[in-house]
Amino acid sequence: MLPNLTVTPAAEKFMRRIVRFSGLPSGAGFRLLVNSGGCSGYDAGFSAVTGAQPGDEAMEINGLRLFLPAESRLLLDGVTIDFVDTPDRSGFAFMKDNQGPGVAASEGEPGVRRIEVGAIGHGRPLLPPPAS
Repeated sequence: MLPNLTVTPAAEKFMRRIVRFSGLPSGAGFRLLVNSGGCSGYDAGFSAVTGAQPGDEAMEINGLRLFLPAESRLLLDGVTIDFVDTPDRSGFAFMKDNQGPGVAASEGEPGVRRIEVGAIGHGRPLLPPPAS
């Protein structure tokens, strides 16, 4: 069963860029794997794929194919997925209904999932984060 989830225009735009620049043929989609991230919230991984993997279900967002594994579907029910892009960070933010941002924390930054360039597939190496 597909989750009741909302994808903001910013998150949709990011997903489309990943698929478009993946080098995969037309009709490829975006696979989002979400896991419990311990005490801090959710942890997410993603990739551009040609089709669903076993156990995935597909949903369409304005023509974008989004593939969700079973565990992701359970965790994403009632969640809004946004994309945050600021000078010092960029990544997905997961906001649960009635809880606001901060459901998905990564590396001490509430609501932000850091994205490694290597996960995109065709990017330049990620510079090390600035010293705190």
